[in-house]
Amino acid sequence: MTLEERLQRLPDRPGAYLFKDAKGQVIYIGKAASLRSRVRSYFQESRAREPKTDALVRQIRDLDFIVTDNELEALILESNLVKKHRPRYNIILRDDKHYPFLKLTTNEDFPRLVVARRVQNDGAAYFGPFYPATAMRETLRLVRQLFPLRTCRIRIDGTLERPCVQYYIHRCKAPCTGWETKDGYAQTVRDVERFLEGKNDDLAKDLTREMEAAAAEMKFERAAVLRDQIQALNTVRERQKIISTEEADQDILGVVRQGSDACLQLFFVRRGRLLGRESFFFDRVSGWSDGDILGAFIRQFYAKNVAPPPDILVSEPIPEADLVREWLSRRREGRVELAAPRRGKKREFVLMAEENAALALQTHLLSRGNRQHVIQEDLQRALNLPGLPNRIEGFDISNIHGHEAVGSMVVWENGGMKKDDYKRFKIRSVEGADDYAMLGEVLGRRYARALEEGGVLPDLILLDGGRGQLNVGVKILEDFGLDWIPLVALAKREEEVFTPESLQPLVLDLTSPGLLALRKVRDEAHRFAVSYHKKLRDRRTIQSVLDQIPGVGPALRTTLLKSLGSARRVRAASVAELAAVPKVTPKLAQKIYAFFHPGPAGGEGNFPAGPEVMGVNSTPEGGEAEC
Repeated sequence: MTLEERLQRLPDRPGAYLFKDAKGQVIYIGKAASLRSRVRSYFQESRAREPKTDALVRQIRDLDFIVTDNELEALILESNLVKKHRPRYNIILRDDKHYPFLKLTTNEDFPRLVVARRVQNDGAAYFGPFYPATAMRETLRLVRQLFPLRTCRIRIDGTLERPCVQYYIHRCKAPCTGWETKDGYAQTVRDVERFLEGKNDDLAKDLTREMEAAAAEMKFERAAVLRDQIQALNTVRERQKIISTEEADQDILGVVRQGSDACLQLFFVRRGRLLGRESFFFDRVSGWSDGDILGAFIRQFYAKNVAPPPDILVSEPIPEADLVREWLSRRREGRVELAAPRRGKKREFVLMAEENAALALQTHLLSRGNRQHVIQEDLQRALNLPGLPNRIEGFDISNIHGHEAVGSMVVWENGGMKKDDYKRFKIRSVEGADDYAMLGEVLGRRYARALEEGGVLPDLILLDGGRGQLNVGVKILEDFGLDWIPLVALAKREEEVFTPESLQPLVLDLTSPGLLALRKVRDEAHRFAVSYHKKLRDRRTIQSVLDQIPGVGPALRTTLLKSLGSARRVRAASVAELAAVPKVTPKLAQKIYAFFHPGPAGGEGNFPAGPEVMGVNSTPEGGEAEC
């Protein structure tokens, strides 16, 4: 059927339509109260001439349509189809993040606070969704800093002999050992619930009374803990700017544009407090009005697992506002007001959002040519990260059948490798060739030390490996209460990226800046681990060979290595350099030199000088730190 024949057979009913090009690709999706009238209007000579529409019509070679019962269903269908096909002539929200929840497992005797991607009817308490997702991770971090909730998944019966590291860093009161009663833990859970419900003022007052009572009873250690909690709560309240005394729940949207680029700033106001904001960028929006951009954003953003608030303020009126309002009300299961205020306090809120959008767009355009920002944006989008990854820590393991097992950590920060922060680890607790257990030891030592010393934490952790390595990393982070840090694994064979959120690996474009950066970090971690493994292997080899020289015992062997710096330098040293080592006589120096340099000049020697033993440069690199 030709395009003309399809146009003749269009029904006079609501629905969604899909325009296709010569290759059969969907290039535009729209919805209509009457498919016949709306679709035919594109091809009428009497229509208003617009460059955007003219360019679209020139490429249309075919069309499909789907009939619905009413226009609201057509609106919902359009949003779903745009999300699926992402046509080039539609306004696309390039934000693939799924905004998370915090789940308080009140269905357990000793509840935990964990990240959840969706709400389930399992008896637990859910808080959220958090948008931006950084707000969730910041909230999770604060809760674990303020309240001693457990992070482990073990069965709590109070019979363990000793607590884990969380007890010793004052992040848990060890109910697993019976040192914390069930009633005391329940009070902590109630405080957490009030904090997550935004009742910070009431919580701060109660904690203040408890602190004063503890001080009066001369329980100064308890009073100091409560004082620190109150100070942290006050800091949270100061960050949450009060913009309304009405304790209203609002989303405020302001859009600005420059050329074919646009930025939409979204303010999240809950109980009158500005909890967070997020910028969304659009390109190729020439020919679209600000209202079109706002309308497309609303339909795509709230189509996710995001409940709209009762009040949404926009900087410009949107097309078909009544229909969108009805759809939002259904999403919320309650009335939603959608307004573009022109005066008063609400107009000031919108102007504030527009001002921030203008600043964000300016920064975005200035940094577009910055390679670092391109990499960070690509990683954030591809891996669904809560923010731009400024610091990435990469880990790898190297050993031969369990011998000379080592681990490495390398750091990518602000666009380049930061060798001063590299760390290397000798495996201590694992016997045999168990790479998973070795990786668990390395991660545990790294982040236990970071928690104890207050060290810097990464924005992204990268493991060299696949699903097995990823599962090890997930467990370690959960044990340390750091499961808010994003974690991925990169497999070598197919360059597949494994994430905790998906059973299937992500296959990224081999030319994408983000994947190239991940490969660089992964390969550097591998190189650093292998070089350290070879260094230890060479050291063991030279030590065993030195022991074969008459007159060289363990003490003198250690002195030689310390004085000359490395195994290679012992082998390459002259007689004079060897004789300069403490406790090495000229005669012994000649004997050692002759051992490594067989021949007429040096005498007979029997040291294998092949590359497998001595051909590796074991000189330490700058910035390495052994843990």
